[in-house]
Amino acid sequence: MVGSVKFLVQGLFALLLAASTVSVVSSAPLESFLAGEFNEQNRWVIQEGGARVLINAPLALERKTRHLILYATPNGSTIEQTFGCKISPGSDWKLDIQHVGAQVRQLRELDKSRDIILAVVQAPELSWPAFRKDNPRADSIIASLVENLARDYSSEPITLTGHSGGGSFILGSVNAGEKIPSTIGRIAFLDANYSFSQEQGHGKKMHDWLKGDSSRSLVVIAYDDREVMLNGKKVVGPEGGTFRATVRMLQSFKEVAFEKSMLGPFSATLGMNGQARFYVHPNPEVKILHTALVGEMNGLLQALTVNTPLEGKWGAFGGPRAYSKFIQEKPQAMPRGKAILAKTTEKVKLKLPSRKAGAKTGSEFLEIIRNLPREERETAALKEILDGNMPNFLRTLVPVQVQATTPKGEKIQAVIQVMPDYLAVGTDQDFFRLPMNPGTALAIARVAGCTLLTAKISDDLHQAALLKLEPKPLTVNRDAPATFFQHQKIIEGQVPNHKHGMLVAGIKKDLVWSNRLKDKPNRVGIYGWHYPDGRPIQPLYTGHVDWYVDYSHGVRLIHEKVMVNGKEMKLGEVLKDPELHSLFSSEGPMDLEEITRATCWKIPR
Repeated sequence: MVGSVKFLVQGLFALLLAASTVSVVSSAPLESFLAGEFNEQNRWVIQEGGARVLINAPLALERKTRHLILYATPNGSTIEQTFGCKISPGSDWKLDIQHVGAQVRQLRELDKSRDIILAVVQAPELSWPAFRKDNPRADSIIASLVENLARDYSSEPITLTGHSGGGSFILGSVNAGEKIPSTIGRIAFLDANYSFSQEQGHGKKMHDWLKGDSSRSLVVIAYDDREVMLNGKKVVGPEGGTFRATVRMLQSFKEVAFEKSMLGPFSATLGMNGQARFYVHPNPEVKILHTALVGEMNGLLQALTVNTPLEGKWGAFGGPRAYSKFIQEKPQAMPRGKAILAKTTEKVKLKLPSRKAGAKTGSEFLEIIRNLPREERETAALKEILDGNMPNFLRTLVPVQVQATTPKGEKIQAVIQVMPDYLAVGTDQDFFRLPMNPGTALAIARVAGCTLLTAKISDDLHQAALLKLEPKPLTVNRDAPATFFQHQKIIEGQVPNHKHGMLVAGIKKDLVWSNRLKDKPNRVGIYGWHYPDGRPIQPLYTGHVDWYVDYSHGVRLIHEKVMVNGKEMKLGEVLKDPELHSLFSSEGPMDLEEITRATCWKIPR
């Protein structure tokens, strides 16, 4: 059952705006988000098999940087129980033990330098260890989730944490690759390191990861659970428990000199200038402190703030609760019919070859085409891209959720996979976004397993874009390659920290399909280049001859396969459908083959 689950790895956050100096401040819930308590907004995601995700973010996303905290739920607990709320007689006691939501709110009040976003991930069958046991691909699925979240928030490293069985989620990410991804800046086990294994190389990977950047932190919070009894029996076996797991972790850091001290009731073992911190409660009264470490003793706040200027400023590690004023009145509730349904989670990539060693950079390619005739320039661009000479960040497509209402009034939704940016030649560091005619664009699209956008999709992508930039029009020599590259440099000057891979909008007009083209042979459809408020500079236009290209044109590809209400379909089939076409078209049903025949575009083979 769990083995058949395809866990959500992309598109959980496609509607959150990315941080930048040109982003639009949100003062109302974003698309698919609902306003919540404490001036917040929430979005729920659910997929087949029972896995769920809650995204909790400030209502006003206004700061220059973002930080994502990814929290994996413990065994037997739901998102609602993990997030927490006030309880009264007869309430579920699990609502009052972790209070992840309230602790993150306390952190938000103290940290004014960035927007802090919390993602709580709940395992199918309420157990990450069971998910990993039953699904042979579980570790790669978990790692892909972490990787894609980091890409979507490419402003700073993320925090990976969890309680109890949530530690299995963390170690699944560690297991998946030869090394821990650099996108992870903090790992925190909250009485959750049960399955740490030196035989699986966990210790070496963590040590190497910490050595790779002095800003990274590993935090372990545990207690002496060896003699704890419940109903006359020991809670853990002779080899189990987090105390013994913590000893194994410390032993794995053979080259590290640790210093020991006391912090409140905890024995603190610190190494690597404080990057590695192990806090163990000696538990002299032999109590079950499993959940108390997280909630009653402020364990999550401690784990999130060590090695930061906020360490110790929120209250005391060991209790009492430092976050009580941030506990909400009622449990988080997933509204019926409001959760985003997701079926597939596999990363989708362009079907193009890898970039060859020695291939031209973007600036080098400019010199090749600077003075070429128009047709030769198109041929050169086609050859470079089909040979794989394009930035790596363009190859992994970004999922975007879209919704519509059928002519019968039924609500429908779909997930599309699109390029995060526009077709370009070169490396991630030196690339050149290339305008091109529709024939060249379609030739590339067909090889890559993709097609062109429609005007409606262009609108949807702008709405969903993680980064919205202000259009910067030019007026001189609009159709010259030198102007193309001048515009390239203007765009790059707007991209925060020159980080790419997030969904970006506001930088080009799109080549689009349109029913108008059926009556206009040898023409091209142009649309978009939206202002941050959503207004397009270019209304749908089919007046240009199909060989005309200027600096403002761009080609963003969309994968030919889409998910409609959980069912895989081809985009062309959906566009022709009398009921479903409204997902992707504001012009009524579209027949892409008919449009292609009518346009008489020269599509290279």
